[in-house]
Amino acid sequence: MSKVCLAGLVIASCVVAAVPAPADSPSGAEEGFVALFDGQSLDGWKVSEENPDSWKVQDGKLVCEGPRAHLFYVGELAPFKDFHFKAEVMTTPGSNSGIYFHTKYQPSGWPKYGYECQVNITHKDPKKTSSLYSVKNVDDPGLKDNEWYTQEIIVRGKEITLKVNGKVMVQYTEPSDQEAFSDSFERRLGEGTFALQAHDPDSKAYFRNLRVKKL
Repeated sequence: MSKVCLAGLVIASCVVAAVPAPADSPSGAEEGFVALFDGQSLDGWKVSEENPDSWKVQDGKLVCEGPRAHLFYVGELAPFKDFHFKAEVMTTPGSNSGIYFHTKYQPSGWPKYGYECQVNITHKDPKKTSSLYSVKNVDDPGLKDNEWYTQEIIVRGKEITLKVNGKVMVQYTEPSDQEAFSDSFERRLGEGTFALQAHDPDSKAYFRNLRVKKL
């Protein structure tokens, strides 16, 4: 083989190596992070008995559309205490959803345990995306419907940090004597799992590239 051919092969190899990964490719390769969703099935997840048809897998995404229902992670990585969670999220106009953490499976109703990271850009609820729901709220996350954004949730001890596209939106320290939010809801850190929310029939949202790193 001539030197010219060899040079051509080297150049071709460099060009191939420089091609970036597709925008919708899984992000599980990040150091220390493990994928929670395989992009093809609900393996490792359990839908509430209430309106289970509100959740489906479509083109590598988890899609919620329909009456209230919650999708809980029940895979082998659970439970979680201190962690760094990431997911790519996209809402449609007027939609409401959420990401619960330190929660536990329940067959119906709004999750009683743990906290909710709000997913809402243009729904009428004034608590917008990346709010620590009813604890520390965000008025304007600077996002648009029909566009993907990255939501991060970080828990270390009593510290909760919520980020959107790398920007800190909420920093909250839970008081050591934190009481239950009400008789019905126990909004306290401990340990638990994640849950995604289908909020109502008029809300549609998408989730992909869900991954977590235990701290």
